[in-house]
Amino acid sequence: MSDDLFAEDDDANTPLEAEEREALIPSYITLRRELNEAEQVNIASAMKWLSSQRGDILDEKFLRRLHKEMFGQVWKWAGDYRTTARNIGVEAYRIGTEVVQAIDDARYWVENETYSPDEIAIRFSHRLVAIHPFPNGNGRFSRLVGDLLAQKLGEAPFTWGRANLVDPNETRKAYVAALKAADNHDFDALIAFARS
Repeated sequence: MSDDLFAEDDDANTPLEAEEREALIPSYITLRRELNEAEQVNIASAMKWLSSQRGDILDEKFLRRLHKEMFGQVWKWAGDYRTTARNIGVEAYRIGTEVVQAIDDARYWVENETYSPDEIAIRFSHRLVAIHPFPNGNGRFSRLVGDLLAQKLGEAPFTWGRANLVDPNETRKAYVAALKAADNHDFDALIAFARS
């Protein structure tokens, strides 16, 4: 992994557009590792916020607030859907509709016990990361959402390979391979990875 702040060849992070990069709040950040550290501190703060919340994880406003809590001390656009094209995810104009449809589907799965609790949580998490609603942080956001939904359904949070999935490593490669299998409607590998 390059330590250039906005390295284009870093497959662990979605490349940001110039106006999105300009929305970085802490002025001291000049290296990727500093950005990762600042985001991790912000996520830890969001976890404290979550402990006092009673919001519904299957609610669009709550999801956007969660992203803002996770990244709002680092990025001005935190909690706002992206408005620019990406090489991953749906077209920007479809994000709101797709997120609402994903929520509706997950609610149906829960109400009708369509899948096991783990599979419901993983399918919803995968759907969010596939939509890629935010300029960045989608993987970390969608994994936390998966954890929260699993807990809501009476299960333990996932372990996600027990490794840092932000930095490129063998565990991240296994995660990406499991995501690609889920893209083809095979969720077994992603469920197994999430519980590994």
